[in-house]
Amino acid sequence: MRALKFHDTHISLAHGNGGRMMRELIEELFAPALASPLLDTDADAVSLAVPADQDLVVTTDGFTVQPLEFPGGNIGSLAVHGTVNDLAVSGAVPRYMTLSVFLEEGLEIALLRRVVDALARAARACGIAVVAGDTKVVGRGDCDGIYLSATGIGFRPQGVCFALNRIRSGDRVLLSGPIGEHGAAVMLARQEFGLRGDLESDAASVLPQAQALMSVPGLRFMRDPTRGGLATVAHEIARSAGLAVRLAEAQIPVSDPVQSVCELLGFDPLYLACEGRLIAIVAPETADRALAALQTVAPRAALIGTIGEGSPQVILHTTFGGERSLDELEDDPLPRIC
Repeated sequence: MRALKFHDTHISLAHGNGGRMMRELIEELFAPALASPLLDTDADAVSLAVPADQDLVVTTDGFTVQPLEFPGGNIGSLAVHGTVNDLAVSGAVPRYMTLSVFLEEGLEIALLRRVVDALARAARACGIAVVAGDTKVVGRGDCDGIYLSATGIGFRPQGVCFALNRIRSGDRVLLSGPIGEHGAAVMLARQEFGLRGDLESDAASVLPQAQALMSVPGLRFMRDPTRGGLATVAHEIARSAGLAVRLAEAQIPVSDPVQSVCELLGFDPLYLACEGRLIAIVAPETADRALAALQTVAPRAALIGTIGEGSPQVILHTTFGGERSLDELEDDPLPRIC
């Protein structure tokens, strides 16, 4: 790995013009941090090997979080975890990632370094290699510092399929941990409400959680509850399966700091984004076994609900013994969250 020699302090439009300054930005800042045997900054495309007994799985996503840095991560690590998690809940093992970077004129290089370093550390920890990328620079005010677009490639054993159309009445709903921590942490980091705290985002890879569940028969479906949170995934399940989703409020783990923030500001943790949690639908006869497997890697995992006959809706059994229907999210209470 070459020593870092990049000395500029801020991004200028010249860093995106295809000339010397752009070459130096890529070769002296991005490439050393993201170094992998397949990353060739002089090539227009890269060749990837596909195992003969595996299906290739692809996902793509964009990341526009504000602020760019928040307790527990930044937009760089978030891009990796978001990409890895979409592959993991599809039953795939993430292997490769491409990255498009959009930088705003005037961005501090020191901040960019922190983002790239966090992205590189997260990628190494998740076992995914950045193999191709692109960099663009836009004028001041045309983006909020950094936008990232990532495409992830993973491999899944042939015949493995987790899909909404496999869900049946009687199935159980599992959740891998406390909800809303990413949304609440980013909200506090914005300091829009005059609140501060030590709450950290839950942003992390859910691959260990997904792999633990895949060892148990009867797994129907998995999803990571990002924008719109647990309630939005529950509505997606109800709508696609044509069944009622019944959630038990007392069984849904919510940390005290998240609950406090929601009570102060009038938010519902059921609608707040997570970036390191997994929702799974499993057959009733293997639900206990699946929960035990999940708790080996996610100790606060819980069985939080059931799938039943009835009109496609989400019903919350409250801690007071009543029921209420959860509305589908319409307005975005926390834009630019991931």
